Amino acid sequence: MPIYHKLGEIPRKRHTQFRKPNGDLYYEQLIGTVGFDGMSTNSYHEQRPTQVKEIRSQYSVAPKIAIENNIKSYKLRGFEVAPQDDYLESRKIVLTNSDCHIVLASPRKSMTDYFYKNTDSDEVIFIHKGTGKLRTMLGNLDFQYGDYLVVPRGMIYKMDFDDEDNRLFIVESHSPVYTPKQYRNWFGQLLEHSPFCERDIRRPEELETYNESGEFVVKVKKKDEIFEIVYASHPFDVIGYDGFNYPYAFSIHDFEPITGRIHLPPPIHQTFESSAFVICSFVPRLYDYHPLSIPAPYNHSNIDADEVLYYVDGDFMSRNDVKPGNISLHPAGIAHGPHPGAAERSIGKKETLELAVMVDTFKPLMVTEEAMKIADDTYYLSWLEK
Repeated sequence: MPIYHKLGEIPRKRHTQFRKPNGDLYYEQLIGTVGFDGMSTNSYHEQRPTQVKEIRSQYSVAPKIAIENNIKSYKLRGFEVAPQDDYLESRKIVLTNSDCHIVLASPRKSMTDYFYKNTDSDEVIFIHKGTGKLRTMLGNLDFQYGDYLVVPRGMIYKMDFDDEDNRLFIVESHSPVYTPKQYRNWFGQLLEHSPFCERDIRRPEELETYNESGEFVVKVKKKDEIFEIVYASHPFDVIGYDGFNYPYAFSIHDFEPITGRIHLPPPIHQTFESSAFVICSFVPRLYDYHPLSIPAPYNHSNIDADEVLYYVDGDFMSRNDVKPGNISLHPAGIAHGPHPGAAERSIGKKETLELAVMVDTFKPLMVTEEAMKIADDTYYLSWLEK
């Protein structure tokens, strides 16, 4: 997120002596992406962030593929993913390609025994159910229903939940996640016609600093494997930092929809992007106001992208028989559009109260075994006239 942010204590100049009250040095660490060319943050630690005591285990969390080359539309019943106590064990990859994983999770317990770091991917965590606090090495963020939590790769974090009823929709991106370039000027500032602005972005405000030695387990994801690494110092020992690379939150309820006289295409809903996919937010909005408008979307041919829609709340106007937590997959290679009767029903309506998250990937998605456990295998027939 291209907004400069500073928290805690830092020296006046980078890469210069910054000493503790007792005269010892704080330890500087650059946290960046895309080598030294992307967004970065300079952080200052009580202890060396390099003190590995032990590497205990290594195990695979790679998705198991059920359908590698898919052309069939599916509906996944996301709330049928069984809750599990452990945060990482609860994460189930349902769709995947070489650029991203699309994940459902229903963790019951907060992370108390370990910290987590994803070195493969930026994570966009959408909070469908639950409240709590995202605790990170660069500060904390409270979260609630409708929040996107954007966690850049390499950030060490914990999830604290207020209760056991939690539902998360997660996109793991192997390339950095940014705000849409169509809504940014050449300095990175969000433009006047953007559906959200910098005021809507919640940056970390609470920095926890622990100067502790001992044994601290960090589970590190690399190449779809988890490494359990024991560090000699507490990962949250940052005394201060500044830069552009940090976790942040944005609520889908702060997305201001763009409307027109006739139906506008999905890019108006775009909220995030990477080099390989886009994420869009469908929110309550007024319908098109041309006297002959058809508010429901027109049929369109999926040739260059797979379309994934995660249904959050409300009555999604173009689909029949979808419920909160459902996912629809409309793969590249075939046309899709509103279900029978949806276009007719939309005529004359003034607004929609739908809430949904869409992910369009530029490479085809593979369907995993976890997805097939919750799949409606007849969904592709739902466009047939009765």
